[in-house]
Amino acid sequence: MKTLKQIIQEAEKNKVAIGHFNISECAGLKGIFKAAQELNLPVIIGVSEGEAGFIGYRQVAGLVKSLREEYNYPIFLNLDHAKSLEKIKEAVEAGFDAVMFDGGGLSFEENIKKTKEVVEYVKNFSASRQTEILVEAEIGYLKGSSTLLAETIIIKEEDLTKTEEAAQFVKETGVDLLAPSVGNIHGMFKNAPNPNLNIERIKEIKNVAGIPLVLHGGSGIIDDDFLKAIDAGISIIHINTELRLAWRKGMDKALKENPEEIVPYKLLPIVIEEIRKAAYNRLKLFNKL
Repeated sequence: MKTLKQIIQEAEKNKVAIGHFNISECAGLKGIFKAAQELNLPVIIGVSEGEAGFIGYRQVAGLVKSLREEYNYPIFLNLDHAKSLEKIKEAVEAGFDAVMFDGGGLSFEENIKKTKEVVEYVKNFSASRQTEILVEAEIGYLKGSSTLLAETIIIKEEDLTKTEEAAQFVKETGVDLLAPSVGNIHGMFKNAPNPNLNIERIKEIKNVAGIPLVLHGGSGIIDDDFLKAIDAGISIIHINTELRLAWRKGMDKALKENPEEIVPYKLLPIVIEEIRKAAYNRLKLFNKL
C-alpha cells in the first residue's frame, strides 16, 4: 500500500485534493469510510484534541488501523490543531499517521520555534520506529470555530498568510505540509456562504513553499472556489462542520421516525447515511469526478 506521503504527492501531480474529515465517534468514521470505499479514493480521518480526548488517542488510532488492515485500504489518521508538543507526543505514540501543530495564534518567531521542536521530535520518533509520520503546521490565524456562526466574520488583507513568511517558515521548520490563511475560516455562516478564497495568494504561497498545502475550514466554501483552490495548489481539504450538521440532521430524522426507539445501533444507521452522503459529495468534488 502507498504511504500517505506518496498519496499526497499523487494528488499534487494530478491536481486533485484528498478529503480530510473530522470525527467524534464511530458513526462518523463508518459514514466517511463508506463514502471513500464507494468512490475508491484515499481518505484522511482527523481528530482535534477534544475529539481525540473523547474517543481516546489509542482507541481512534486502533479503529483507523483496523480498517486499513482489514480492507487493505488507504485510510489515514491525523491529529488536527494540536496546541502543544505533549499532545503531539500522545498522538505519535498512539500510532497516528500525521500531526498538525497549530501555532497560528503565536508570533511568527514563536511559531517557528515551537514548530521546529515538533518536527525534530516527530522525525526522531519516526526514524526510531522506521516509519514516516508527517508534520503539518499553520501560519496566519484562522478565525471562527467548527460550528454554525451567527455573525459574519470579515477577512482582512492583514489576516492572510504573507508569501515571504510562508517561504521562510517552511525553510526554517522543515514541515511536510503547510496550512495557510487564504480567506478561509473555521465553521459556517448560518445564512450566507463563507468568504471567497484568495486564489492568487494560494498560487503565490505554493510557488514559494514547495510543499503540499492544506486548506482548513472547508465547510461552507462554494464549489467553484474549491476547484480553483485545488488548481492553485491545495492538496488536502478539511471538512468538519458540514459533517456535524449531517450528524445532527440524521439524528433528528432517526428520532422523528422512531420516537420510541432507545437502541443506539438501530438509530445510528440513519446518522451514518447522512454523513456518508456529505462526505461522498465532497470527495467527488475534490477529485473532480
